[in-house]
Amino acid sequence: MQGDAAVSRPSDAARWNLLLDVVRASARPHPPEPVFASIDAALGKLVGHKLFTLMVLDHSIGEAERVYTSDPVAYPVAGRKRSVDTPWFKQVIQGRQHYLGRTRDDIRWGFADHELIEQLGCRSIINVLAIHDDMVVGSANLLHEEHHYTAGDIEDCLPFVQLLVPSFLSLAGAK
Repeated sequence: MQGDAAVSRPSDAARWNLLLDVVRASARPHPPEPVFASIDAALGKLVGHKLFTLMVLDHSIGEAERVYTSDPVAYPVAGRKRSVDTPWFKQVIQGRQHYLGRTRDDIRWGFADHELIEQLGCRSIINVLAIHDDMVVGSANLLHEEHHYTAGDIEDCLPFVQLLVPSFLSLAGAK
C-alpha cells in the first residue's frame, strides 16, 4: 500500500524531484517495467494509492490490456478489459476525459469488477489518460479509500502519465 490520505502531499521541490526521477528512468535503454515501477513509486508518494495499474488500449479490438500492476494477485499483468459499450468508455476513452470517481457508487457505475475493487478496500479512483495525437493510448489507474482523490490529483499525475506515451505506443506496436 502506498500513500495515505493523512500524510501531507510533497512540496513543489519534492514533486519536481519525483518527476526528474521518472524522466531519468525513461531515458535509459530498457524494457518499460522500470519506468512503470518508477511512476508507481512517484505517484504513490505524490497522491497515494492502494492499487495502481497501467492499461494500454488496443482500439482495433476495443480492449485494454494491463501492462503493470501493484497487485499481481488481484490484478495480474496481461489481464484484459473490454468495455466499448459502457457509459464509462464513451465518456472517458471516446470523450478523452480523465475520470474521478470519489465514491463506491462512482466505481460501481464505471467498473464491472467493482466487487473485487471493494474487497481491496478501494472506494475512489482516478483514471489519468495518456493521450497521443488526440487518441487515448493508455491510462494510469489509481485507487484508494473513499473520497481520497480530487480533480487536482489528476492534474498532479498528468505529467507523469504523459511520460508513458512512448512505452505505451511501443507496447501497442509490438502486438
